[in-house]
Amino acid sequence: MSLDFKKMIDILLEQKPDINLEQLKELIEEKKRKIGAGYLTDQGALFLVAADLGASFDNVQRTKRGIKDLYIGARDLDLTVRLLSTYPIRVFTKKDSNERIENRTISVYDAGGSIKVRLWDNLTHVIEENALKPGDLIQIKNCYVKSALNGKPIINIGEGGTIYPSEGNDTTIPDLDGITSNIDNIRSEKENAIVSGLISSIPRIIEFSDSRGERKKSLHTMISNDSGDRKLRVALWNIDEDSLPKFFQINYPIRIIGARIKEGNLQYGNGDFEIHGDEGTLIELKEKPQDYEVISFRIISDGRTDNDSINYVGIDKDKNIVYLNFHGVAKSDKIKLNSVIDCIPSRIFGNMVFLKEDSYLELVESNSFSSIEECISKIKDIQTVGNSYIIESIILQQPNSTQVNTKNGELVSVTDTLIGDDTGEIRLVGWRDSSTDLEKVKVGDRIRIIGAILNTGREGKPELTLRKDSSINILL
Repeated sequence: MSLDFKKMIDILLEQKPDINLEQLKELIEEKKRKIGAGYLTDQGALFLVAADLGASFDNVQRTKRGIKDLYIGARDLDLTVRLLSTYPIRVFTKKDSNERIENRTISVYDAGGSIKVRLWDNLTHVIEENALKPGDLIQIKNCYVKSALNGKPIINIGEGGTIYPSEGNDTTIPDLDGITSNIDNIRSEKENAIVSGLISSIPRIIEFSDSRGERKKSLHTMISNDSGDRKLRVALWNIDEDSLPKFFQINYPIRIIGARIKEGNLQYGNGDFEIHGDEGTLIELKEKPQDYEVISFRIISDGRTDNDSINYVGIDKDKNIVYLNFHGVAKSDKIKLNSVIDCIPSRIFGNMVFLKEDSYLELVESNSFSSIEECISKIKDIQTVGNSYIIESIILQQPNSTQVNTKNGELVSVTDTLIGDDTGEIRLVGWRDSSTDLEKVKVGDRIRIIGAILNTGREGKPELTLRKDSSINILL
């Protein structure tokens, strides 16, 4: 509930006769500047000013309140909002009583803004019990506003309060499409944003250690506008890998729900705005891919062990190169160079194929695949950045190795050399373990490279980069 703004002004001036209207307006603007842009309306700021001055609106008739009007300390609120995002349930035990407590956070929005809501115990399961999804209209009864750890307002639901689906529709609160921004419209930082675009780089899942030393996973990719001339970096932290879509392809339409738009960092991206998210952020594919069918691949490299996984390079029946990751898959120990497999993967990220315990895998006999010689590219035909290639070439320069610091401060080995065939020359670069492999070749060696990726080097020239699962074989 909230008060009529003009009436609030009159009440406060009546209670504080030593303040005139102009002074009050200055206090309102000062409060909005102090809290930060995008958090308060004039009316919301007036509540905070009144609290500073010791004024009270408790005995005044209230009307419907929106998120923009909320302030820390507001109580006895009834809100109509739409669900934006949902965080996992957290369970902890009180030290003094060993009582088991559950809580979770959700984000909600209306026409004026967004805010987080903290749910406790029996209310933590209301999302699943009512099959609520982003954009659904909900009612929150008997709630109040506290200060979160970051100092921003957060809604708590009081004793006797509840949250439930709202019947009918409220056209004054836009649906998800109404608050979705495309890449071209992003011009400032924003919390609880919804962003749409096209996938412009194959997503990578990376493990990292959080501030408590716990191992977590993050997803990194780029999304672009329709023309491809603006690309924004995406970083989603503390992800649940099993909740991600199973299928990502370049130029696929995507929507990221519940993200934070922040200033970019040239150290990690192109300096443009970045889209960051966490375990409450939802990735939505705008076009649902078809369910997987059985896919066949031929293995064209020896396996490389990486923690608990084994990585191979393979080709499909159209001579496209793929990278296969096997983790805990039955029969994967039977795979070797030139094996042909039929499989139903757990996940496909572009040309990266992931097979886990739930995957189907069968070794088969097949003569329908091209020979590896038919998949070899000449250097003059290596033109598409991001594509993978098989090349036969000659080492033209002695490999040069050095130690470099990565963006996250890690010291790693990098080796580069120049290779050539009868159509041209190109630089070849290897990092970490691939650097060690590249150090072993010498000038004049004839080599076959399997699974190198075309990138743009520091000087803007094309160069081939070895992946951790790429291979270099010296040909006799």
